[in-house]
Amino acid sequence: MPLRRRGAAATALAAAGVLSLAACGASGTDGQSDGGAGSKSVAQGGKDFGKAAEETAKMGTDAKPGRFPRTIKHAMGSTPLKAAPKRVVVLDVGELDNVVSLGVKPVGYAPTEGDEAIPDYLKKDAGHPRSVGTVNGLNLEAINKLKPDLILGSKLRAEKQYQQLSKIAPTVFSIRPGFTWKQNYLLNAAALDRTAEAKAKLAAYEAKAEKLGADLGPDKPTVTMLRYMPQFTRLYAKQSFIGTILTDVGLPRPKNQQVDDLATEVGPENINQADADWIFTGVYGDPESTKRDTAEHNPLWKNLKAVRAGHAKDVKDETWYLGLGVTAADSVLDDLRGFLAKKGK
Repeated sequence: MPLRRRGAAATALAAAGVLSLAACGASGTDGQSDGGAGSKSVAQGGKDFGKAAEETAKMGTDAKPGRFPRTIKHAMGSTPLKAAPKRVVVLDVGELDNVVSLGVKPVGYAPTEGDEAIPDYLKKDAGHPRSVGTVNGLNLEAINKLKPDLILGSKLRAEKQYQQLSKIAPTVFSIRPGFTWKQNYLLNAAALDRTAEAKAKLAAYEAKAEKLGADLGPDKPTVTMLRYMPQFTRLYAKQSFIGTILTDVGLPRPKNQQVDDLATEVGPENINQADADWIFTGVYGDPESTKRDTAEHNPLWKNLKAVRAGHAKDVKDETWYLGLGVTAADSVLDDLRGFLAKKGK
């Protein structure tokens, strides 16, 4: 075993005793939200979100296609890549969506807590990646055993593990998952030497969103994105993955959800804040662990405009809220068209 590999293995094995599959890991740099995958707090909005978007857009590489070695600028600095990666480990659902959409089958994957399987919408093309813990509880020993040549993740998720991960393999981090998903996609693509493919897929998505918006006409319905979680119920706002999709389509939101934040939180007693023409509901994890039954048996819920009109619909949590990538976004557009577009459009 080369000296460098021995050092990486020793580092990973030492860390594994503390950071196992069941460990809590790093859910963020300062307790912020994870962008929609089940954290206990709502992220700070406004300036923080704008700064994240601006900084993420500057990341990547200027290297010409097919040219290695190259250096990738990312949230934790710069990482040199000697050759095109072939054994990729992804540390979140967004990175999984990104690499699979570009024809890469990762060797390792860290799913969200409560849902450790490969998302159904990616199963056909994802191959058979090995588990490397969860997004908030990475197993460094498992990652090291896979002998990756590239690790993709985010600063918000795993900043505390970055130094250890980078000793195992070249590691590239976005700032955070969620509303910067397009920039994150291009960052991951730059590391994989697949920037042209990523740009083409984003252009196709944006054209599809624009077409849906045009087909819905000028008098578009208001939309609430509601998600039941064990700790609270969220009304997703502008700075979320699903928020960016609704913005791209041009779908308006109720005023209380037109905020530069990930989401607002409500309980059964103020579920009336979800009122809109349409409500699209997701559930994180086991529905019985949430307050969904309490909320939806409440007279306030039954009196909502969308509920009375039959426009309160369940949607797939794994694409609408957990997808965080272009494949999921494309699927959401299909769902929105099915719900909202008039016949013949």
